[in-house]
Amino acid sequence: MRKIALVLTMALLVSVAVFAGAQAEAQAGKAFTPSKNIEWYVTSSPGGGSDIFTRTIMDIAVAEDLLNKQNVVVQYKTDGAGEVGRLLVSQIRAGVQADHTLLTFNSGDLMPMVKNTNNRFENFQPIAHMAVDKHLIFVGEMSKYKSFEEVLAALKRGERMVLGGSKGDDIACHAALIAELGVSQDQLSYIAHDATSGAITAILGGHFDLLISKPAAASQYVEAGKITPILALSTSRFPGNLNSAPTLSEFGYKNVEVPNWRSIVAPKSMSAEAVAYWTDVFKKVSATETWNKGYIEKQKLVPDYMDAATFTTYGMNFQKEYLASIGKVK
Repeated sequence: MRKIALVLTMALLVSVAVFAGAQAEAQAGKAFTPSKNIEWYVTSSPGGGSDIFTRTIMDIAVAEDLLNKQNVVVQYKTDGAGEVGRLLVSQIRAGVQADHTLLTFNSGDLMPMVKNTNNRFENFQPIAHMAVDKHLIFVGEMSKYKSFEEVLAALKRGERMVLGGSKGDDIACHAALIAELGVSQDQLSYIAHDATSGAITAILGGHFDLLISKPAAASQYVEAGKITPILALSTSRFPGNLNSAPTLSEFGYKNVEVPNWRSIVAPKSMSAEAVAYWTDVFKKVSATETWNKGYIEKQKLVPDYMDAATFTTYGMNFQKEYLASIGKVK
């Protein structure tokens, strides 16, 4: 009897093991769909360009029923100029959380990250590249200067002024601008904020002379007449209500342009099934009229969708070139 019981027990254990293995194999091959809240990290403050970008995509995904009825929770992690939030996402381990975590990630996030920390683009899973953004210089209602001609004249007289903006590519634009104009950082100094929204609030209060911003964050204030574009940091003028801003070449200088790509990444540990799912979601978002008419055209962006594989190659090349430009090998 004992032998029979032992044989039956072993057979049962083998059956359970076989069933569990088959179930795991079936689960591994199953297409991913969200089964819990999606946590979407933004490393800039609410109201800025990254926030507008994130919430626009989120609203479209919900309206188009692309999220399997799951909620999106936006997590703002701005500590350490956003580095704390980026590090947090890059270190999430494989599992349910990794498959339900997204991060808004721009070239303006990558540049200070690779310059000031050991975190790198390859520590994330690229999901989708969505658009390219560019910059303008603005003055506020309380600004001393009303045009870029006045700014140039003041700089030639040796006057000092302050430019306010956000982090990353805004700072890179400032560096490129003063290099082209041939002035020092002391003469045209820079104040960095966690998000462009903070810089806009400051110039509206008269706390500095000039503002650098991308159209997404500044558009509503231009329409309201609170700020005025005076210089396009681009190879050509912007359309619509930004068209009055000339480019640097119109003043006899070389044009300055530091495009900022807007994209989404995830933890490196995200499963292949989840990567495929999210890449497809953002491809569908990029094809909607709401995205192209309500966001891209309104915010004067350049649509530039890339899937996960294409974006991976693009991002790695961008990082390599940027590291070389600042004298870093890796």
